[in-house]
Amino acid sequence: MVRYFISTCLAMVLLIGTSVSKAADEIVIGLTMVKTGFLKTPGEATETAVDIAVREINASGGINGKKIKLIKYDTESQAKQAVVAAQKFVRDDGALAIIGPFSSGEAKAAFPVGERLGIVQIPNASSGPGLTKGFTYAWRLTESEGTQFARVLKTLKKKNIKIDKAEIVYISDEYVSSLVGKFIYPGLFKAFKVKHGKAVTLSYKSFDAAPQVAKVIARNPDVVALAATPDLASKTMKELRRQGFKGRIIGSQIFADPNAIGKYGAEANGLIFVAGFWWDKNDKTRAFTKKFAAENAKRGLTDKKIPHHTDAQGYDIVYLLKQAMEKAGVTGEKSKLKAERTAIRDALKGIRFSGITGNNVCFDKINDAQLPGYIIEINNSKWTKIDEWAPDKC
Repeated sequence: MVRYFISTCLAMVLLIGTSVSKAADEIVIGLTMVKTGFLKTPGEATETAVDIAVREINASGGINGKKIKLIKYDTESQAKQAVVAAQKFVRDDGALAIIGPFSSGEAKAAFPVGERLGIVQIPNASSGPGLTKGFTYAWRLTESEGTQFARVLKTLKKKNIKIDKAEIVYISDEYVSSLVGKFIYPGLFKAFKVKHGKAVTLSYKSFDAAPQVAKVIARNPDVVALAATPDLASKTMKELRRQGFKGRIIGSQIFADPNAIGKYGAEANGLIFVAGFWWDKNDKTRAFTKKFAAENAKRGLTDKKIPHHTDAQGYDIVYLLKQAMEKAGVTGEKSKLKAERTAIRDALKGIRFSGITGNNVCFDKINDAQLPGYIIEINNSKWTKIDEWAPDKC
């Protein structure tokens, strides 16, 4: 009986020791992603991009000699689920940092929670202005919609494209589309001396573009500024053309999805917008694009051949965290998690990062990255880069 008791205790000690050893050999990172819901189209391939980066890093020795263990959570495009994800990663999974959440609406909900829990979150798509302000654990490797749309307007002026009179159409029940349509477009049109009428709103819940588009057509604008995610942007463009609009459709980066060209169709001819990533910029961007397309093909995402800028940003966030974690000297040991999460935050302060989204990228005083902008025009279902803007200074 005594021998059995001793053997049992020894087995338990060995089991516990193995578990602790295994945990110490891993760097746990959470991925708050979107694979379902209304953000599925622009968001589902983030997982591919992040997986590629994790695989590359692990193959080259990991972080401080330890492999990354990536734990994933699908928010289903719901802001409240981004909160649940942050809590789970900290309390249940022992994550040192979080990639995500994906969108601005999710980030707005999750940033306060991450601050209270003391864990860095870095979204790859959140682009609503000012969302990191007041937080020390909230960082973004994204560019503001305001900065990017201003670049579109500068390019239009530079190329003498007529924009004397504009109309605004936006999706009212999607956070960043609503923010852009209500505030950013009107504010920038005023700054650039572009006249515009009262904005027209559409809704995910009861989408019927015809009556609202008719109001836009009646005002005979030179351009229509559209703020919508790719699915509804496509439907709105088609309705504008169906009702006879011949002018330009323009936008910020919300619907800048290179894989949605087929969905947009001929109605997108002349469309001008901005993207935060150009796949053909250099050898590094082309190499990533090749890996991205091949991996998506294996996963059945055959329409995801070219990375969205959010995919490129997701990939780079993994390497940004690697750089910060190595600077902080993290170990992943359970007894040090709280201190090491804070050390990662502190290591990000003043950091300079080079990746596929840019070289020597810096972060401003509210922890937002300063990134380039690529002005894109669509004609005959092809993306053409017509202008390029360097990042603003930090």
